[in-house]
Amino acid sequence: MRTWPAKTLLALAALLSACGGGGGSSPATQAPTPPPPARGSLVLAPSLVAGFSASALASAVNSAQSGTTSITGEPACGIQVYTLRYRTLGSQQEATEASAAVYVPSGSGAPCSGPRPLLLYAHATSFDKNFDMARLDKFKEAALVAAMYAAQGYLVVAPNYAGYAGSALSYHPYLDAGQQADDLVDALRAARSSWAALATADNGRLLLAGYSQGGHVAVATQRALQTRYAGEFTAAAVAAMSGPYALLQMGDAIFAGTPTRSATGFLPLLTGAAVHAGAAPYANPDEMYEAAYAAGIDSLLPSTTDLEQLVSGGRLPASALFAADSQPQLATYGFGAGNLVRSAYRAAVLADRAAQPCTSLAACAPGQALRRWLWRNDLRTHVPATPLMLCGGEGDPTVPWANALAAQAAYSAAGVPASRLVLLNVDDVPGLGSDYKTARSGFAAAKLALRLNALSRGESPAEAVAANYHAGLVPPFCLLAARDFLAQYAAP
Repeated sequence: MRTWPAKTLLALAALLSACGGGGGSSPATQAPTPPPPARGSLVLAPSLVAGFSASALASAVNSAQSGTTSITGEPACGIQVYTLRYRTLGSQQEATEASAAVYVPSGSGAPCSGPRPLLLYAHATSFDKNFDMARLDKFKEAALVAAMYAAQGYLVVAPNYAGYAGSALSYHPYLDAGQQADDLVDALRAARSSWAALATADNGRLLLAGYSQGGHVAVATQRALQTRYAGEFTAAAVAAMSGPYALLQMGDAIFAGTPTRSATGFLPLLTGAAVHAGAAPYANPDEMYEAAYAAGIDSLLPSTTDLEQLVSGGRLPASALFAADSQPQLATYGFGAGNLVRSAYRAAVLADRAAQPCTSLAACAPGQALRRWLWRNDLRTHVPATPLMLCGGEGDPTVPWANALAAQAAYSAAGVPASRLVLLNVDDVPGLGSDYKTARSGFAAAKLALRLNALSRGESPAEAVAANYHAGLVPPFCLLAARDFLAQYAAP
């Protein structure tokens, strides 16, 4: 380090004093740098998007998906739908903004006013960068959640996640458990700071729910509330549905030969998030992805271009995750020409799996970067301290039921009592007096109707069920069961 002579320092001091003004009798002062805006603070005040009477809401949700109110029940309340924008952080702690929808019950009925239980809802994966839970007219999940919960008297806060709905973040931190939990906490902070402006209040009971990706986010948020936000929030109960909780196990199974439906979209979304988090799943995209798809794949999803158009335009394959001759193959789905993942990359994953099978997450040390990222975001080391429901269906080809089974086994082994942990397979035949019989019976009827409809059109009933299972068949019935479960913990 250079040492300045004393004469030079004196000369610099005199020069600075002369430039300071005011005769140089006192040193120049600078205004203190203001602190950065707090996480969870509002960027803009909540704004009204739409208002529905109970009857108008019933018409709207049934128009979005016929027969919705036959599952949710007729709305007891109307709702006001607001949107708010809040400050949060990205995967590398960079400041950004995101938005959330807030559903406020309205009407004269007893469930529709006064302090209400608060549901923090985490949505399923969307490839649409414009996805917005405030748009009941455009997105079926938003309409279903509004009808299932807000119309029955719950305050609902439904974050869109960073990277969606006009968020300032250029990417989405998909299944980044820490960032996504922080994002939900920030949305919750912003919403609660808005109650006076919205002329509403919660009753102090915080409930969490989420579907698919949102199931993972809900459990990650339950963990964060226990470990990092215990003095600020407590979740009374959590309902996680069809989520990839056992993320490393699921990834290993896919690479071992059982690709899941839509994996050609989910995998780039996941590796893009890993890249932005600094996890480096590859040195360059063409190390993992075939040349036809590698360019720009880090930032391809979510997109303002429809996924089908990305496939038809050659940006992604429809279903061929691995090459037709890539081995092993334990399923017929996901192998073919024009595949997404290079066989050499798959071989590296399988070699690491053989060296580090990770039968115990605590003793797991994956050497391969993608497996390290999956391990880092696997939720089986969580120990739920509040009641948790894991709902899903055993026939799910997109997020396998094995995720729920593995999570339940891990939590039970960690000492979580059975009274605090509910495992519900809606695809299980309901017996007399069985719990959540309405949800199971409804699912069975809906699946049968789908099969019969396919037969009437000369199509494959099995394919119709597989194509609709995760995103169409399971959600309404798991959400119904989750509502029954969470209702036990909704009163203060």
